[in-house]
Amino acid sequence: MNGFLIANKPTGRTSSDVVVFVRKRLPKGTAVGHGGTLDPEASGVLPVCVGSATRLFDYIIDKQKTYVARLKLGVETDTQDATGQVVATAPVNVGEDEVRDILPRFTGDIEQVPPMYSALKRDGRRLYQLARKGQSVELEPRKCRVDGIELLGREDGDTYLLRVRCGKGVYIRTLCHDIGQALGCGGHMQSLERVAAGIFTLEEALSLDQIDALAREERLESALLPLDAPLAHLPAVRVGERSRHAVLNGNPLRAAWLDAPAPEAEAVRVYLNDEFAGIGAPQPDGSVKFRAMLYRAGEEA
Repeated sequence: MNGFLIANKPTGRTSSDVVVFVRKRLPKGTAVGHGGTLDPEASGVLPVCVGSATRLFDYIIDKQKTYVARLKLGVETDTQDATGQVVATAPVNVGEDEVRDILPRFTGDIEQVPPMYSALKRDGRRLYQLARKGQSVELEPRKCRVDGIELLGREDGDTYLLRVRCGKGVYIRTLCHDIGQALGCGGHMQSLERVAAGIFTLEEALSLDQIDALAREERLESALLPLDAPLAHLPAVRVGERSRHAVLNGNPLRAAWLDAPAPEAEAVRVYLNDEFAGIGAPQPDGSVKFRAMLYRAGEEA
């Protein structure tokens, strides 16, 4: 089995829990990994890489992700989300207009100070391990990009629903915390759902119960998306039947074998006839050198 399974991760489960859940329902020895961690208390789209798809992690992890977050104003916590201890409260003297007006300040290329309750390391130890012992360290702001924030509406009290589109490395709970600070009342992230990760969307995601049912019916393979499904952002090159031996052995593909000159790009999709064969890197002499050769694995699946 090779491909991508789109899971709808429930709250209370880690991303690794979902990987283990899927692995137990696949043939013994099948490689399984996930395509971007979700915090245990977050839910939503979790791409699960199956078989040869695990070798494509680096090509899908940086794609844009979309989240729906609940921002609770007037209450700050030590974790910046609803799992933490309340550390400050303040009256909320702002409404929808003020919240909407401040959002552009947090879009584009911004800087964030990572939260202490995070998996980042300092001197070989996770920050959350230090935080749980009451320790704190000075953290430098990190650059990241938020492509857009949309106010979806106001819920009960001072809770607002936000849709956030961003790249890798953005802490949505820190975003909620910083918005609350800018509004003068503080705030924290009450809940978080990832509704899209690259091309993978919540509409096509399967619950763990659905995954289990498909596995019991021996139809789980039918739910896998093709290996090249999330790679449309990479240009493609093709070779014909005379290149089969080179492809099977992962040898460099000569410029003369390509159906068209290789584009200037860091990585390209490689096809043998119309079958996806792997990821390659164009070379100065016009050839393409394999970075991830997947064709043989596909034949054996």
